[in-house]
Amino acid sequence: MIAIVESRADRASEHICDRLRERVDWDRRTDDDRPAADGGGTYYRTDGAELRSFDDLHIELERPADAFDCDPDLLVFASRHSGDTGPLLTGHFTGNFGPAEFGGEPDSLAEAAPNALARLLAAFEEYAPDEYDVGMEGTHHGPSAVGCPSLFAELGSGDEQWDDRAAADAVARAVLELRDVDPHRPRQVVGFGGNHYAPRFGRIVRNTSWAVGHVAPDWALEAMDHPTAHREVLERAFDASDAEIALLDGEWPVLEETLATIDCRIVSETWLREVDDRPLEVVDAVESDLGAVDDGIRFGDRLTASVSVVELPADLVSTAQGIDPDRVRTIVEANTVAFATDNGGSRVGLRVAAPDADVGADSDTESEPREKIVEGLAAVLESKYDTVTVEDDAVVAEETAFDPDLAREAGVPDGPKFGTLADGESVIVDGETISPEMVRTERTRRFQI
Repeated sequence: MIAIVESRADRASEHICDRLRERVDWDRRTDDDRPAADGGGTYYRTDGAELRSFDDLHIELERPADAFDCDPDLLVFASRHSGDTGPLLTGHFTGNFGPAEFGGEPDSLAEAAPNALARLLAAFEEYAPDEYDVGMEGTHHGPSAVGCPSLFAELGSGDEQWDDRAAADAVARAVLELRDVDPHRPRQVVGFGGNHYAPRFGRIVRNTSWAVGHVAPDWALEAMDHPTAHREVLERAFDASDAEIALLDGEWPVLEETLATIDCRIVSETWLREVDDRPLEVVDAVESDLGAVDDGIRFGDRLTASVSVVELPADLVSTAQGIDPDRVRTIVEANTVAFATDNGGSRVGLRVAAPDADVGADSDTESEPREKIVEGLAAVLESKYDTVTVEDDAVVAEETAFDPDLAREAGVPDGPKFGTLADGESVIVDGETISPEMVRTERTRRFQI
């Protein structure tokens, strides 16, 4: 059940809530035990949601969840957004990493709802009018005490947008999609640094399985001053976000030192993208045995924390990648838990983390991962060589190819006619026809495995 807060001091809020009341059928009720200014009087209930109105601006409310009868799992502030950002639909959490200039308490953060914010932003993307951007903001302003997980759903950024019926309707539709949405998901991070509109953290929300809780932008970190003196609010950021992982945007060495004393893990954007929804015990096993994601380790399709690090045959891998690098990567991904890469992650390396032989494999029907990779790489060679055979100790590739020495012996001059013969066409030299078969030789290449 979600609680929706309407502020009569915010006309964008009123317009959004007008659209909410139009969108679905509501049961109109009366609460005589609470003043109308504080959420009492007439209020509305529908399947999965309760809507109440308050006289004050949202940022001035304290524990607004207490006004609701529904015992909400999530509270949504339907609100305006003010700024020089043009048409914008945005969402964020509330609280203060430092001084409280606009509501709430200093060094105090409301309980965040990272999964709900991710769902809100996805709904904004679906419903926003064409001229509107969609984004998230860093944590700012009050209230810092709400009474349950909460977020702001905002329509911005000026008078024209606050009166835009279509945009208000888009916010209303997105809010309604939060009914029965869990405020949290298993993968959540806390963000530090970057600008107020948090582009790096927005990318994480849009493009990975991770959700983002509280974000302290550059300005909030600067207002907070020395991180060591504000350790409690840093710890609160993780508790209020139900997260144990931090992502930093920018260089904040003192902050990193402080976070190192807190029970959290600092990761990179690359790490979050590559790990995505993989079991963290698998990730930990790979980084312990094979290497770090930030050093070029990438993940395959196999999922087990019981791995063995093996070396692939260098000459075979190099030759196969020279023929079809995409196919080589697909083969390695399909048979490994993870693998090393070179050239900025674009080429497969030689070390892989393969599932242990007795994990997830039927020994009667499934070959060892390394053996399957070798077989796959041998198949790649078949597009270049006439015959390819996998032996116990080597892959043997044979071809009949154009031999420049034989061509010269036959009187063919260096130049275009070499290319013609290599392409399988005959040439005439001094009135004599030289066929491709006359200047070919058999070659055998052994790739030790």
